[in-house]
Amino acid sequence: MPRGGARAVSGPPPDPRSLRSTKVADKGGWRTLPAEGRQGDAPEWPLTTPADRELGLWDDLWAKPQATVWEDMGQELEVALFVRTLAEAERADARVDVKKMVRSYLDSLGLSVAGMNRNRWKIAPPLEEEHVADPVAQPAVRRPSARDRLKVVPSGEGS
Repeated sequence: MPRGGARAVSGPPPDPRSLRSTKVADKGGWRTLPAEGRQGDAPEWPLTTPADRELGLWDDLWAKPQATVWEDMGQELEVALFVRTLAEAERADARVDVKKMVRSYLDSLGLSVAGMNRNRWKIAPPLEEEHVADPVAQPAVRRPSARDRLKVVPSGEGS
C-alpha cells in the first residue's frame, strides 16, 4: 500500500477567496459557469435504450450550469453512466456500492459542493431584475434586543 505523498483528492478543497488558492488559480484558474445553465436540448442518449426515469434525469442534468463544461469536454458518456447509476441507486433494493459510485460521480461531474471546488468551478450570480421601490412599503421596524431589556439601577446610597 502506498504511503505518504499527495493524493488526487487529499486535503481541503480549494477556496476561491484564499490567497494561496488565488496564486494557484493564476496558473489554472477558476471557471465561472452561467447561472442560467446550459441552453438548448440535451445531447442524444449514448447508451442502450433508456428508461423514462433516465431520460428525465438526462434532460434535467443537461440544463445545469455544469453541463456547459461537460459539453466542452465531450463527457456525454460519463453523464449517461451517472444517470444510469443514479436511477439504479434510487431503487429501494439498491446495493451500497452503487450508491457509493453515485457519490463519486457527483464529485467528478461537479454536482456536489466539494466537486465544484475540486474542479475549480463557481456559478455566476444570477442576473438581478431591476428592483423598483414600493412607495407603500413600510420602513422596517426595529425589533427589541436583549440589551433593551436591561435597566440601569441606581446604587443605594444608604445600603
